[in-house]
Amino acid sequence: MVDRRFLVAANWKLNGSTQLVNEMTETFKEKSFSNVDVVFFPSYPYITLFNESNVKVGAQNISLHQSGAYTGEVSANMLADIACQYVILGHSERRTIFGETNTEISNKFALAQQCSLIPILCVGETAEENERGETEKVIREQLSAVINECGVDAFAQAVIAYEPVWAIGTGKTATPEQAQAVHAFIREFLAELSPEIAQGLQILYGGSVNASNSESLFSQPDIDGGLIGGASLKPDEFYLICQSAQGIE
Repeated sequence: MVDRRFLVAANWKLNGSTQLVNEMTETFKEKSFSNVDVVFFPSYPYITLFNESNVKVGAQNISLHQSGAYTGEVSANMLADIACQYVILGHSERRTIFGETNTEISNKFALAQQCSLIPILCVGETAEENERGETEKVIREQLSAVINECGVDAFAQAVIAYEPVWAIGTGKTATPEQAQAVHAFIREFLAELSPEIAQGLQILYGGSVNASNSESLFSQPDIDGGLIGGASLKPDEFYLICQSAQGIE
């Protein structure tokens, strides 16, 4: 059994301020966790404000391009240049609101790794797909696009986040047992290609995680932490979520 560290990631989406950064860094100041990595994903303007803190930092997206006449874009190599360590790719909001395809996401995944960024690849099904019993089919397609582009070995330096779209920002949360079943499927799917990589891979759960339900979710054998949305904007609650992962043996 591989001893995987927990990872708790704060996806601020289009929220945040200098004040919130200061409150978070003060909350986590001089606090460390022996088996939990904490990563903040603020909007681009606030990334470097975390550089002097004892937490890690990532970006919420990258461009498909590394340079050129693409006004408003931010490239993977720029993020690496400012000591960014992680990047979220394939979030359902990027897929649905901005129309990003599996192919585009897999291309971004490759670019991120070329620049030594660790991708957190989001996968998950909509409510309609869930009701039709297509959860595994959708996730298999989302993962296969990246495997076809980058190979399964790429997941040795990546993270997966399972986010059922019907649970993001809705207050609905998959039960620990439901979430565990999908996480186990993801690990088993990758194990067919590489058992070693599958066992070492961190798989996070995202979807209305809060301080009340985090421990029961993180206690599941294939859930290695969470990608936290709304609760990550509240310093005290987010700290409690991280603390709940620390307490799990």
